[in-house]
Amino acid sequence: MEPFFSRLESRIREVDSLICVGLDPHPEDLEELTGEASLEFCRALIEQTHHLAAAYKPNAAFFEALGAEGFQALRQVIDSVPGGIPVILDVKRGDIASTARAYARAAFEYFQADAVTLNPYLGRDALVPFLEHPSRGAFVLCKTSNPGADDLQNLQVTPLQGGQPRELYLQVSHLVSSFNTDNSLGLVVGATQLDSLARLREWAPEMWFLVPGIGAQGGDLEAALTAGLRKDGLGMLLPVSRGIARAEDPRAAAEQLRDRVNRVRKANLPRPAAVPDQQDRGEVGGTDLSPDHRKLALELFRAGCIRFGSYQLKSGLQSPIYIDLRRLIAHPDVLEMASRAYLPTLERLEFEHLAGLPYAALPIATAISLAAGYSLIYPRKETKAYGTKAAVEGEFAAGERAVMIDDLITTGGSKLEAADKLSSQGLIVKDVVVLIDRSGGAQEELAAHGLRLHAVLDLAEMIELYGTENLISSRQKSEVLTFLGFQS
Repeated sequence: MEPFFSRLESRIREVDSLICVGLDPHPEDLEELTGEASLEFCRALIEQTHHLAAAYKPNAAFFEALGAEGFQALRQVIDSVPGGIPVILDVKRGDIASTARAYARAAFEYFQADAVTLNPYLGRDALVPFLEHPSRGAFVLCKTSNPGADDLQNLQVTPLQGGQPRELYLQVSHLVSSFNTDNSLGLVVGATQLDSLARLREWAPEMWFLVPGIGAQGGDLEAALTAGLRKDGLGMLLPVSRGIARAEDPRAAAEQLRDRVNRVRKANLPRPAAVPDQQDRGEVGGTDLSPDHRKLALELFRAGCIRFGSYQLKSGLQSPIYIDLRRLIAHPDVLEMASRAYLPTLERLEFEHLAGLPYAALPIATAISLAAGYSLIYPRKETKAYGTKAAVEGEFAAGERAVMIDDLITTGGSKLEAADKLSSQGLIVKDVVVLIDRSGGAQEELAAHGLRLHAVLDLAEMIELYGTENLISSRQKSEVLTFLGFQS
């Protein structure tokens, strides 16, 4: 079976809807407080909304309150959901070891749910048992809409791996990201928490969010979508229960909500940059650079770190573009801006040390270390022949994790050499973070050696921006894109 989020995304694309219909049989909505009445209530709602539901979310509490007949009704409700529509069992489990495994078996094997909601207060031990079920998923409580959420979720905590203090909910997102290697985890983020929603989307650009709070809890639909949608118009699932179930016509209410959501989604999709003539038509479309990344790309150009002309490369080739990020040391303001641009990516990774690669990346890695309080080490170009004879400078211990920091990547050769040197000292290296990806096939090369590449900026998008801003001519843009292999 496909992973949960792959199935969810397929369903969303099929029905063009982000609406998750809540199946919550409140006592006041039932003719009598029985399992049978709860089952019929939910079945009627499924019948009226199955044509547009991206998923269904039964809340276990309303069924558990009815005892044995409620448990039986919940299983029958899940069985009533048409095939192909994911079911998220809202249980907010948060225990460990054999207890958590029993909860996971109940949700995934007895009730046959596709995903659950989890409470992360007990840490990673509360998540792992649910990850032992292939093709299932979980949404982890992160920043909720209730008035008392700030009692805990906004408390400042210092990460164990070091760095600046951050709110507890951000530490939760960091924890979830570190465990989301098989794309089985998402976050629960309340629609009323707009600032947090926007920050989490910036730090977790690909992750799925379950976003309750639209409707009865007063969330602003348009503002929440603008803050939380991914660039592709996906990444958010909107659970709605009473707003649909208590409508005079639930089918019409669900359709109206879907259409309203889709209008906002389409308005937020990035628009491709205008193409002035046929010469500019290639496989690269408009830029998806965020405002901050756009500003950084323009400052790199103005600092002379990105140049256009005719330059002989180390390989002997003549290139129409030259990237020289060593110049950042002459522009402290741009160096600081560049170093801070690494931080959202680093916040999602688990590590004890930054490993700056000599020489161009050492000033950048130092600036990152100063900005965020990370420990800094670096592999020497040549092993020290005297004194400590160190191959890697800095304080570290075998078994600790290091994330490699570099300025630019074209191929993976130098990164693999550095990873080998770090690994030879007992360090664990899984991630490489660079400022600019020159798109030379490095991601695949690194992946073949177990390394994940993360890039702040994509060179193709930068070139599109420079063309749009008239910093380079159409001819220069075409020459560079052709040289780099983005168009023929």
